[in-house]
Amino acid sequence: MSDFVFRINPNIIIGDYTVSRLGQQVREWGTRFFVVLDPILREVKLAEKVQQALSEHKIETIVYSELTDGTSTKAVARALKLAREAHVHGVIAVGGMKAMTIGRAVAAYYNEVHDFYTFVGGAQPNTQPIHCICVPTVYRFPFIFTTDLPIADSRNHQIKILKIQPNVCKLALVDPNLMLSLTDNQKATLSLELLGMAMEAYISQKANFFSDMFAEKAVEILNYAFNGSPSIDITTPEEVLLAQAGAMVSMAASTSALGMNTLLSIGINARYQIKKPLVSSILLPFAMEDAGKFKAAKLEKLSHLIGAATEEQTGEEAVASFIDFVRQRIAAANLPTRLKDTKLTIEQLAVVIEDIKDTEIMNQLPRSMTADDLFAFIKQAY
Repeated sequence: MSDFVFRINPNIIIGDYTVSRLGQQVREWGTRFFVVLDPILREVKLAEKVQQALSEHKIETIVYSELTDGTSTKAVARALKLAREAHVHGVIAVGGMKAMTIGRAVAAYYNEVHDFYTFVGGAQPNTQPIHCICVPTVYRFPFIFTTDLPIADSRNHQIKILKIQPNVCKLALVDPNLMLSLTDNQKATLSLELLGMAMEAYISQKANFFSDMFAEKAVEILNYAFNGSPSIDITTPEEVLLAQAGAMVSMAASTSALGMNTLLSIGINARYQIKKPLVSSILLPFAMEDAGKFKAAKLEKLSHLIGAATEEQTGEEAVASFIDFVRQRIAAANLPTRLKDTKLTIEQLAVVIEDIKDTEIMNQLPRSMTADDLFAFIKQAY
C-alpha cells in the first residue's frame, strides 16, 4: 500500500451558535477580511449574524456577494482583483459550494503575480496563500480540505480542476443554525449527495484505514439522521447530524478521493448549470449498482451502517437492500430518477464526458474507466 501521511490542519469547529465566535477566531490572523457571502443569506437574515460577529471584534470587512456567475473563472478573477485592491489579511467564505470555491481561490492566488488564467491553463501557485476561513451553510463541502479546486472556465463552460496549496482552509466553522433555512427538497438531495460522497471515498483506489474511519462514521451518523436514533439518550437534531456527517465526509475525501458521481455532477453543473446535488442523487443508485460488481464487501458494510440491511443479510442481498434504500428515499422526496428528467440530451452529456475524461480524478476511481465506460454509465442512468 502507499504511504499514509496525515497533517492535522485545519482547525474544525462544529456546534450550535459557533458563528457567534467567528470574530474571536479570526482576529489572530488579521483585522481586515474579504468576505465571500452567498447573497441568499441576506434574504434569510443570516448575513447579519455573520457580520455582527465580526464587527463586535472590530474586524473590518469587504463583502463580495456577486455569485451570479457561480464558480466560474470570471467570478474568481473579479473577486481576486477586488481582494487585492482592498489589501486584506485573509478571506472568509460563507455559503455553499460557490462561496467556498471562490473564497479558497482568492486565498490561494492572492500573492501570485501571474494572470489568473495562467493557473487555469495548468500552472500551480508557488506563493504562500493568505488565510481562508470557511463557514459552510449547507451540509456538504467536499473539496475544502483538499488541494482540488473545481472551477468552470467562463470561456467554454468546461470544468477545470485546479491544484492549489495544501491547507488553504485555515479554519472550518460549521454552525448547524446556518443551515435551518434549507428546504425539504434541498435536504433530501444534499443528504443523498453526502451518502454518495462517503461511498466514493470508501471505495476509491486511494482509500486507507483513516479515510475508511471517517466514511464509516459519516454513514453511521447519516443513519441516525435518516432513521432516527437507536437510543432515546441521543436526541441530536437532524441539522446537527447532517452537519457532522458533512464534516466527516469532507475529511474522508481529503484523505482518500471523490469519484465518478462527483466528477460527472460538477462537469454537468459547469457546462449546463444543473444543480450538483440533484445530479448526484439521480446518479447514486446507478453508481452503487456499478460498484457492487467489484466492491461488494465494502458496500455490504455501508448497507449495515446505514440501516438498509438486516443482520442476517450478507453479500449481494445486503448490497441490493442498500440500493433499494436509496431508491426509496429518492421516491419519498419525489426527486427525478433519470438524467433525461433534467431536460438534457444524451448528446449534451457526451460533451461533459469529453470535459472530464482527462481530469486527475479519473485516475482515482475505484476501477479503471475510459471515456467509453463513462458514456455507457451515462446511458444507463439516462
